[in-house]
Amino acid sequence: MKTVLMVAEKPSLAQSIAKILSKGNCTSRKGLNGACSVHEYTGSFQGQNVRFKMTSVCGHVMSLDFIGKYNNWDKVDPAELFSNALTEKKEANPKLNMVKFLQVEARGCDYVVLWLDCDKEGENICFEVLDAIEPVMSKGSGRERSVYRAKFSSITDTDIWNAMNGLGEPNRNEALSVDARQELDLRIGCAFTRFQTKYFQGKYGNLDSSLISFGPCQTPTLGFCVERHDKIQSFKPETYWVLQAKVFKGKDSPLTLDWNRVRVFDREVGQMFVNLTKTFWEAQVESVSKKEKAKQRPQALNTVEMLRVASSALGMGPQHTMQIAERLYTQGYISYPRTETTHYPENFDLKGTLEQQTNNPFWAEEVKALLSTGLNRPRKGADAGDHPPITPMRAASERELGSDGWRLYDYITRHFIATVSQDCKYLQTTIDFNLGTEAFSCSGKTLISPGYTAVMPWQGIPLEEAMPACERGDTFTVDEIKLLEKQTSPPDYLTEAELITLMEKHGIGTDASIPVHINNICQRNYVTVENGRKLKPTNLGIVLVHGYYKTDAELVLPTIRSAVEKQLTLISLGKANYQQVLQHTLDIFKRKFHYFVDSIPSEFTAATGAQCHNFLQGIFCKKGNIPSRLHCSHCDETYSLPQNGAIKLYKELRCPLDDFELVLWTSGARGKSYPLCPYCFSNPPFRDMKKGMGCNECTHPSCQHSLNSLGIGQCVECDSGVLVLDPISGPKWRMACNKCNVVVHFFEHAHRVQVAQESCDACDASLVAVDFNKTRTPLPAGETQHTGCVFCDLVFQDLVELKHATMRHRGGGARRGGRGRGRGRRGNPKKPKDKMAALAAYFV
Repeated sequence: MKTVLMVAEKPSLAQSIAKILSKGNCTSRKGLNGACSVHEYTGSFQGQNVRFKMTSVCGHVMSLDFIGKYNNWDKVDPAELFSNALTEKKEANPKLNMVKFLQVEARGCDYVVLWLDCDKEGENICFEVLDAIEPVMSKGSGRERSVYRAKFSSITDTDIWNAMNGLGEPNRNEALSVDARQELDLRIGCAFTRFQTKYFQGKYGNLDSSLISFGPCQTPTLGFCVERHDKIQSFKPETYWVLQAKVFKGKDSPLTLDWNRVRVFDREVGQMFVNLTKTFWEAQVESVSKKEKAKQRPQALNTVEMLRVASSALGMGPQHTMQIAERLYTQGYISYPRTETTHYPENFDLKGTLEQQTNNPFWAEEVKALLSTGLNRPRKGADAGDHPPITPMRAASERELGSDGWRLYDYITRHFIATVSQDCKYLQTTIDFNLGTEAFSCSGKTLISPGYTAVMPWQGIPLEEAMPACERGDTFTVDEIKLLEKQTSPPDYLTEAELITLMEKHGIGTDASIPVHINNICQRNYVTVENGRKLKPTNLGIVLVHGYYKTDAELVLPTIRSAVEKQLTLISLGKANYQQVLQHTLDIFKRKFHYFVDSIPSEFTAATGAQCHNFLQGIFCKKGNIPSRLHCSHCDETYSLPQNGAIKLYKELRCPLDDFELVLWTSGARGKSYPLCPYCFSNPPFRDMKKGMGCNECTHPSCQHSLNSLGIGQCVECDSGVLVLDPISGPKWRMACNKCNVVVHFFEHAHRVQVAQESCDACDASLVAVDFNKTRTPLPAGETQHTGCVFCDLVFQDLVELKHATMRHRGGGARRGGRGRGRGRRGNPKKPKDKMAALAAYFV
């Protein structure tokens, strides 16, 4: 007896299909990998009795990666990844031993039937399975066909048996298009990711990240979010005025009329119209029109629309929605959830699908009414040639599906019922008025027939007060006329639903990959999901996109990726050569990569909020005498910076005086660093401050970054400096003079160092509170906490070391004048009579 191996994409799918085809008469056992079961039964295949073995994989069997030596970031130039770096197929999940498992089950089998998901990824997995099992299968006569492909869209008896009786072949072209996408994403993504991750490390303060990834689809997705953010930041509200009139007739409630001019942007002009209309006590009816209108039922549901609605109405993210939809599909509750089609096939059993919903209490009444009066013909949609639209395949309850599963199933079912229902019909009444020379109007809607909104009530016509009965020539008494002042408002941050729409419109990703790209930019901390599932870019995301715009806008604009997606589609249709598309695209991105590398030092810069609430571009010139500075391209303001050092963002903290985002200046690991406000640096906020002073010289009385909060004591060498705690220097803590290059290292490996409120009785310096880790505390008797004076406390005597910072400048003339201030009466601590002698015991 010959053996047929059948392979599905998931274990649950394999079990469901085996149950249907064996009519429940199969035996099951665990496979050697422990993750996949094997279901066996006997039956008929191609006119002969055979033994069936139904099993599965767990998604992709193989994944593409570089060979070992090219995975060393430090030894491989990222530019090599575009062409020289060799790739290989590796097991996607080595722990599953999927290749060995498939080979054990396929050994000696005569035929294979592939039940992988019917999309391009599924076709690709087909050939991954074949590559694993064909070497161990029985060799037939040579002419005998041994590989079959099942095409199905739902897990129902009818669909599965139809697929079994109409077996085809796997599509090599669709599989190649996925291979091309995988290789492009690997080579392009890794090259850019490796370079920019290493470049950003140590340069941008809190923008630093262990991985700053780039993706050919991910980056344009982020670009949409930042583009909306920029529009919000650059928006300037404009004041306008609206003329509002209220009229009434008899004892009826007043009607609020809309002004036909809509609005004016000059208050005096608006007041002129008010004065003109106030001379009239009556408004005359110019016309009354009544028109029956229809609100169209929806088209059949595809993946993108399901994701949009799930995000905007159900509050479920795209990635989570797809996971739930796939579970509902494998359990047989809905049809295949990855489809671009919005048109039911001519042979689709609409009535049979609807009849399964007659007992559900939430919509049974509407369903029975449709079945008795007859289904309406669905609207014509788009046929993408892939799968039928998403529909319910059998009845379900919330107890069976769980909360989120039920909410998604509920929407899919209501949407399906709505597509075969009547349109919603209503009567719109519009009354036009004349009030002197000005025209006004009001309108209202009266429901005639709810149609599909009976099952989708959130789209129904809201109940409104009935419009008064009147006809041309009637007059209404003027109740009130006034001029309302309003302002234009900025757009809001993109919602997930809006982003999905933009991605679909511009061809970024596919119905299957759109949720993945959105999830990626969230996980990479490029955007955060706010209330209402709005996507707000982080500073890291903003800096990246602005840098791409300055360097090569095509890296972030959707145009080039959209063109690549079209080429990949041509591969899947057999109209383009796989190797030529791959090489041509890699050549384009290789040239872009080299230009990107050459341009990044001058274009990618830390951003900080300007007075116009936009982001500043850093201009740092390593050559020549052009000073480093920050510039706002929106208001054309420029802000000076300290020279000969690196600038980073400072923990997203802001100056309490002007709300500017602080930056951190550092002269290197062996030097000193301090935060500063770009605005205060050039515009000293207090009389005793001069231009060029950072937070370590600022005399703000309560700011947590100022000298008053972090100053410890007078410098041990210069006469005018104060030693200030560097709050980000841990675990190698230090304080540095805000005038000269003295640096004092202390309390290495301390968990926390803070300047205390109290001062030393002997020298008036601020006390320091230190908190050590239990395992590394140098304090006596294993203590972990101690508060004392750095200069006088005997417990601290071996924990303090004086050094001189590695400096390339003395800070410039702007930073010399002015006497530093400490904390209140300790701002000018007493200098020991012989300061070096007093510290000799403590400083090495």
